[in-house]
Amino acid sequence: MPGEDEHTGADAGSGAELPLRERKKRETRQRISDIATGLFKERGFDAVTVAEVARAANVSAMTVFNYFPRKEDLYLDRIPEAAATFAGAVRERRPGETPLAALRRLALELLDQSHPLAGVNDRFPSFWRVVMDSPSLRARAREGLEEVETALTEALTEANVADPHLLAALTVAAYRSVYVTTARRLLAGEPAAELIDDHRARIEAAFDALERMAP
Repeated sequence: MPGEDEHTGADAGSGAELPLRERKKRETRQRISDIATGLFKERGFDAVTVAEVARAANVSAMTVFNYFPRKEDLYLDRIPEAAATFAGAVRERRPGETPLAALRRLALELLDQSHPLAGVNDRFPSFWRVVMDSPSLRARAREGLEEVETALTEALTEANVADPHLLAALTVAAYRSVYVTTARRLLAGEPAAELIDDHRARIEAAFDALERMAP
């Protein structure tokens, strides 16, 4: 779940309405993640220790782990946001809107907002290269998809769909397919501006297929 300047995994919502203590915690989490991201991009994920991140952020290693249970979460810090966002789209869908319609709308809104979870931005290839160079990050990314699928399954179960496990798995797989195709083209040097329309068309096609296959 990409980043660079957009690498702000704790920023779901503006946070303006949050209590001061919670805002401070989010700011600290973000600062640690941003510092870690810079170090990982400069030297590679496996060459940087949590202790080095802590020193650079002027906090203790324990503080780092209080915010990020694993080193990989310092870089892939949007996994909790992704799980909450996709599950939330189902739980907070509009009156009369089906879960798949709500998820389609979310996917298109993320693209229109140039949100990192949409994956269409010229800055993202540098983020993905760090992931590609680290076996532990690749493994954590796969786990992250499973976490999104689990959260989505729970929301679909609450929505009383016929087979929530299957629909969640199909939805995550479809979204990942669209995302990865765009990522590969960006890594090959194609500019994001030239991929947006195709990305949008593939989202629509993916959800059309999901509608046909939905249990």
